[in-house]
Amino acid sequence: MKKIIISCLVLMLLLNVTQAQTPGNCNSYTVNGNTVVFNGERNAKVSVKICSPSVLKIWYAADGQFKRNNESFAVINEELEQADPVQVNDEPQAYEIFTSRLRIRVNKSPFRLQVFDKWQKLLLSDHNEKGHVQDSLNVYAFKQLRNDEQFFGLGEKSGPVNRRGRTYTMWNSDKPCYGPQEDPLYKSIPFFFSNYKYGIFFDNTWKSKFDFGATSTEYFSFGSNGGELIYYFIHGNDYAQIIEQYTQLTGKPIMPPNWAFGFSQCRGLYTNEKLARSVAAEFRKRKIPCDIIYQDIGWTEGLQNFKWAPDRYANPRGMLQYLDSLGFKMIVSQDPVISQKTAEQWKEADGKGYFATDVRTGKSYDMPWPWGGNCGVVDFTKPEVADWWGMYQQKPISDGVRGFWTDMGEPAWSNEDATDRLFMKHHAGMHGEIHNVYGLTWDKVVKEQFEKHNPGKRVFQMTRAAYAGLQRYTFGWSGDAGNGENVTEGWSRLANQVAVGVSAGMGLIPFWSCDISGYCGDIKDYPAMAELYTRWMQFGVFNPLSRAHHEGDNAVEPWLFGAEAEKNCRNAIEMKYRLFPYIYSYAREAHDKGMPIMRAMMLEFPEEEPAASADDQFMFGKEILVAPVVKKGAVSRRIWLPDGEWIDFNDGKTVYEGGQTITYKAPLSVVPVLVKRGSIIPMMPVMQFIGEKKDHPLYLHVYPAEHTNPVAFELYEDDGESQDYLENKFCKTVFECRTSEKYYTLTVSARNSSGFQPSLKRKQVFMLHLAKKPGKVLVDKKPLTTGVSWDAVKGIYSITIPDNGKAHTIELSKH
Repeated sequence: MKKIIISCLVLMLLLNVTQAQTPGNCNSYTVNGNTVVFNGERNAKVSVKICSPSVLKIWYAADGQFKRNNESFAVINEELEQADPVQVNDEPQAYEIFTSRLRIRVNKSPFRLQVFDKWQKLLLSDHNEKGHVQDSLNVYAFKQLRNDEQFFGLGEKSGPVNRRGRTYTMWNSDKPCYGPQEDPLYKSIPFFFSNYKYGIFFDNTWKSKFDFGATSTEYFSFGSNGGELIYYFIHGNDYAQIIEQYTQLTGKPIMPPNWAFGFSQCRGLYTNEKLARSVAAEFRKRKIPCDIIYQDIGWTEGLQNFKWAPDRYANPRGMLQYLDSLGFKMIVSQDPVISQKTAEQWKEADGKGYFATDVRTGKSYDMPWPWGGNCGVVDFTKPEVADWWGMYQQKPISDGVRGFWTDMGEPAWSNEDATDRLFMKHHAGMHGEIHNVYGLTWDKVVKEQFEKHNPGKRVFQMTRAAYAGLQRYTFGWSGDAGNGENVTEGWSRLANQVAVGVSAGMGLIPFWSCDISGYCGDIKDYPAMAELYTRWMQFGVFNPLSRAHHEGDNAVEPWLFGAEAEKNCRNAIEMKYRLFPYIYSYAREAHDKGMPIMRAMMLEFPEEEPAASADDQFMFGKEILVAPVVKKGAVSRRIWLPDGEWIDFNDGKTVYEGGQTITYKAPLSVVPVLVKRGSIIPMMPVMQFIGEKKDHPLYLHVYPAEHTNPVAFELYEDDGESQDYLENKFCKTVFECRTSEKYYTLTVSARNSSGFQPSLKRKQVFMLHLAKKPGKVLVDKKPLTTGVSWDAVKGIYSITIPDNGKAHTIELSKH
């Protein structure tokens, strides 16, 4: 009997192997426009579409049927450039296709796809004959792995920025208090790129896995337990070009309102009017800048009817008017469910068929929820749901709320172990297909309905669970980090957030935040938490969006951690506000090209070997290097400096030679920040909220280069609130500095203004960081005798001129 059982098991394994189908040999092809279909054995076909000279769409269909249940949730444009007619060269052993940037080779026996650049360097190759595999359960791609190949991307993931030697899963999961190596997390972004100058977007929403050489040193793989084997190959001269083309495929990021780049405060039990008023007043009293007060899910009467809880909000409109008078905006939470306890709304949605259903019963799926009792899961893939949800969510907006954070959109408690959720059926398909895009379909409705009811206004929406393409609808935060067992020992979680943040940026989440303080854990000893809180704040202000948040009624306002922590945190927050013109200019670049503001070092310095492993520091735009302190008790830290010269941003004058690792003194009052020599950094005075002062001076900190090549910065400005930026109604001003043997020459371009005009009353203050005082100053060839000053201690020479929108030239003699 034992032998029979073993024989049966072996037979079953063999049958499973035989079910795995590859294209086999390829003996013919057809051409249709910019698409070539290669014909394999047993009806298998591989489609190669030339989306542009550097972007290919590859689709393997084992049954020869190029069909999918849903059109892509992520890709909105694959006709990237006008393609020339495809010509296929039929060689004895292979077919070849040439574009202006690529050579595509398909070996005939067996089928094997290879892509070379125009200089014949191999970029990507199938792993032998197993480049494309499909069986009854899975689709997989296996690709050749080089010894020195490195991988980056996959969006918001824990662990090192370089993915080589690791595996990752795409299955949106609620992971409270997640650790530095935990996977999967809340978002699924199946896009990565290689140091061999290509990127891959695997366009599959099912649960998928990526193996970057953990199983074998000969190949890497990606695949899924359902759906189609469709992926896009993207070639670029550098990582930025790969990201830009991915942006063209999946859509540009929406820009947040300008006030979103200020500081914001939250806590789990920010859920009552009295507390909102008192916290706002305390921020203003203590002169700690802040723009946003959040309200967590308890603000609403019931999940999710969008009615203010009457026992906690006596006069919500009055509260919102009061906050507005102080310069605050309120953001409220929403969940994607209706509690059965919210009987009237639940019956309405159930009667209209607006919930995901249970295929076993045909009734609305009964979802256990972390709070509010069992719920119905709103089916945002059903078109009729959008207007219904939009009507409800507009209620607090009409009261004066400025936006939403969409929470629990995994949907929560639908992690890998919750297999019962797979019985959920959505309008667009079974939950196995929809799970990873559930949050995306929700965020799409929230954004489009906001714009329908509030035409011309920018939406503020920050989300936890998402899929590729989220940038078209929302911003992101990294969920529930921190050490829940011992909140004061959350240092490894803080360190992990640096890599998580730069990885999010490479997954086209340029407007991102962590929860400053770590979210998880009860704070019982505020003095003991003060150091960690301060270091978290010093990192968090360099998140594009900055929010302090913690679970339950654990308050994390800066003043609670003692006078020293309050002072240090105020200084860090003020630094963010001073940098607003710089940050906002890079926000426009993020919209246009997809480049994040918070950048992994290898994005800016791909040719420097240490950049790939410098996970605890990052570039903030192109000019500023940030190296947050993430170790307990540390009063200094090691910083790797790329080639060139780097100037201490804190004192404005200490110079470090690049191409080395330095030790930087960083007591608790200091966050290590350096500026690349040859930079111009636009700044503004400290304000209590963005837009508080309309005619403030524009400070231009100039760090002249030693050579004659000009250095420049393009300042971007718009009205900050409307969607006019989508119609290119903005103002751009280019500032330039050139160093010669005898002069520093500053030039200001005439404003490129189209539909937006900054204040004509403000001043431009050039602040040159110099080793010694310069000689005479000429503005437009005329001597300037007023509006100049020299600070010998700081080494700053200041020149003030009117900001009248006209072109100007300023010359400073070196002697």
